[in-house]
Amino acid sequence: MAIIDRQTATLALAHALSAAERGLPVFPLSANKLPALRSPHHDETPPTRCRGACGLPGHGVHDATTHPAAVRALFAAAPRATGYGIACGRPPHRLIGIDLDIDPTHGNDSVAALQQLALQHLFTIPATVTVITPSGGRHLWLTGPSGVAVPNSASRLAPGIDVRGAGGYLVGPGSVTTHGSYRLAPGTAHLPTAACPRTLLRLLTPPKRSHHATDSHSRTGQGRGLVQFVLAAHEGQRNTRLFWAACRAYEHGFGDALADALTDAAVRTGLSEQEARAAIASAARLTTERP
Repeated sequence: MAIIDRQTATLALAHALSAAERGLPVFPLSANKLPALRSPHHDETPPTRCRGACGLPGHGVHDATTHPAAVRALFAAAPRATGYGIACGRPPHRLIGIDLDIDPTHGNDSVAALQQLALQHLFTIPATVTVITPSGGRHLWLTGPSGVAVPNSASRLAPGIDVRGAGGYLVGPGSVTTHGSYRLAPGTAHLPTAACPRTLLRLLTPPKRSHHATDSHSRTGQGRGLVQFVLAAHEGQRNTRLFWAACRAYEHGFGDALADALTDAAVRTGLSEQEARAAIASAARLTTERP
């Protein structure tokens, strides 16, 4: 458990100000990586869908700013902040975060998965700012072009690869959480944030699906493919494959319809029904989250 003291809060502010000076919009985070300021609308009924238009702090990523005085004011209002978030998709950098999760327990090698994608689609992973997470994962920082909104996603590219785009945020280096500290990878601190390769950008911004009558047939076929993907799981891959398949199903709009078939396939590979339902529910939450 991270110790929240004055020094931790002071360092969090210092790191946030440094990031803001480089044009990265920031806001304070608590030790659980969530926004440190409570919403001013938390007790309103019905809930207010406000993204900061009311002028009050407490709107999460929508509070993010590069103005030093505004950053100081946010942290003054959140004295227990232990870190800071960096808003993605905002000018001038239009940051895109590639979150490579490390989960050796379940055979999840997202770094190798990204390398495989690069080989398969013929693009090069550029040298860029890289942040090491407390679990040993990596956040790769890339910049996007103007006029292109990269959506947030969880394991859509491959199991263990999450994307932080418009409306999302990354935990900034120097932040302290309950699980440890975020730090810059050696040799990357002075690198410029690299432009996202065009081919990778196309993978991150899939075209919108049409809603013609033929969609029902394509969805049925894709659903069968996802079930087969789960059925082919070996020991150590079951949870990861199920979660990935469920994310795809929910992102394409037929997750609830496929949930029973995915559960049955996972049970046949050795998972309990409770484990399978929990993994599918987690995929549903992650793929339907909105900022």
